[in-house]
Amino acid sequence: MIRRFNAGRLAVAILGGVLGFAVTGCMSTQPRATPQNFIAGLNKHFLDHPDCLLENVRFPYETTEKDTTRQMDSLVKALLLEKAEEMSIHASRYTVTATGARYAPRFCYGHREVTGIDSFTPPAVANGFNETTATYHYVMKEVPVWAKTPEVEAAFPALAQAAGGEATATATLAQTPVGWQVPD
Repeated sequence: MIRRFNAGRLAVAILGGVLGFAVTGCMSTQPRATPQNFIAGLNKHFLDHPDCLLENVRFPYETTEKDTTRQMDSLVKALLLEKAEEMSIHASRYTVTATGARYAPRFCYGHREVTGIDSFTPPAVANGFNETTATYHYVMKEVPVWAKTPEVEAAFPALAQAAGGEATATATLAQTPVGWQVPD
C-alpha cells in the first residue's frame, strides 16, 4: 500500500508546531513576583551575608570616642577582646582574644531567616532588571551566646532588636532567570 504525501497536512502540522513553540517561547521563564519567591531569594542571600557588629575595623584597634569605647568594652566583658588603656592620651587599645579570633574582625552574630513578606512595590525596570522593594519580617538564626549577653545587647541596640525576636526590614530584589535576588 502506497501512501500519498499530503503537503497540506504537513504544512498545517509544521505551522502548528511553530506557533506552539512561539507561544511557549514567548512566555516568561522569569519567576513571578510572589511573596514565596521573595522569601526564597532573601533567605538564599542571607545565608551568605550574616549580620555583624563592626565594619572596616582592624585589630589592634584604638579609640578615644566614648560610645565606641562602651561598645568595645562590652566585647571585653564577653571575653572577645582585651583592653589596654593609655592614660596619657585617654585612648583605649583593643586586641582580639583567642575566643574572639573566631568572630573577629567583624563580630558577626548570625544570619536572617525571612518569615514573611509584609508588602512589596510593583516590579519596575531599574538597572536592566525588574526590581521591587520588599518589607519583610525575619528572625536571627545561629546567634552565638556572647551576642545575647546584656552588656553586648545594651551596647549594640540593633543587635538586641534583631536577635530579640521578630524584626522588620526592607530590601531591594531583582528578577533574574534563576529567581529573585538581592543585588550586591
